[in-house]
Amino acid sequence: MEQEKPVRRKRIDGQTKRDGAGNKKRRNYPVGKSWGKEMNGIGTENESSLHAALKNWYARPGDEFEAKVDGYIIDIRRGRELIEVQTGNFTAIANKLRKLLKKHRVCLLYPIAEEKWIIRIKENGEFIRRRKSPKKGKPFHLFKELIRIPDLLNEDNFTIEILLIKEEDIWCEDGKGSWRRKGVTVQDRKLLGVTASLKLEKGRDLLGFLPPGLTEPFSNKDLAVQMGEPVREVRKFTYCLRKSGLIKIVGKHGNELLFAVAEEGAGSGGRGRGNQV
Repeated sequence: MEQEKPVRRKRIDGQTKRDGAGNKKRRNYPVGKSWGKEMNGIGTENESSLHAALKNWYARPGDEFEAKVDGYIIDIRRGRELIEVQTGNFTAIANKLRKLLKKHRVCLLYPIAEEKWIIRIKENGEFIRRRKSPKKGKPFHLFKELIRIPDLLNEDNFTIEILLIKEEDIWCEDGKGSWRRKGVTVQDRKLLGVTASLKLEKGRDLLGFLPPGLTEPFSNKDLAVQMGEPVREVRKFTYCLRKSGLIKIVGKHGNELLFAVAEEGAGSGGRGRGNQV
């Protein structure tokens, strides 16, 4: 293990994000001859290397790992706060979060790969090639999962922290994977580094994703043009804002719904605009 450089903080469009690892010892996950899942001493055997490494990265002295709380296994318990790492679909954790939030403060860590490398191997483990994915993740991509739990940021006890990461995926050409990858199986996901973090603590923080100078009323198509995002992704965004009580429907233009930001105090989370993201 090596000692990382001290934490540095910088601002991104009005939000604080953490750059670097802080004074933490972290385990590296190098690509080697063994392509199976690895352990870092605090994870469980059936979790991916990415999930285990993110727990390791986020941990502080005194944290409790795999804590049992109200019948659930919690990734990290830090005093009175419960911390869950979710690298996949939010549907899988939605019920767990809703039940825990009745009694506990919960922080959900969600990694988004702003840089991804893909290693392809044969079924016997033989290396084929390594390439960089053209896809680049960004905080806005949170909403493809947040549509499963759009109302939870109105809970006083709930926080989401987005971790922008560099990731390496191991793809095995075994013919058993998704048809979208032509039968290739994603055998493991590995953490190469955490480049920044963005914390969303209240529902109104979601308003920070709206482009500056936005004219009301606005449609999904208007937002798509101003944000440079596909309309299908913008619809997920406005759905979350509506469910959080942050925007409201004020009319229609043809088949397009028209929206406006809800007045301050309207809805559970509508308390004015958050910082720009």
